[in-house]
Amino acid sequence: MATDRLLTVDEVAAKLGTSARFPRRLIEERRITFVKVGRHVRIPESAVQEFVTAHTVTPLRRPRPRSRYGRAA
Repeated sequence: MATDRLLTVDEVAAKLGTSARFPRRLIEERRITFVKVGRHVRIPESAVQEFVTAHTVTPLRRPRPRSRYGRAA
């Protein structure tokens, strides 16, 4: 974390494509790592990446349903 860039709430919101309210809620609910710098709150870039990775859902591969009529010619 020594070289990890600290982001503002607005920068995190821009990275996530949300309003500033969402990262503030994550901080309030302690769902993301943050750093207090005086009265300012900063979020390490790695914490944002960890949050995204932890909440990424992979799609399911479902077999294609068989056609009632077989294959087309």
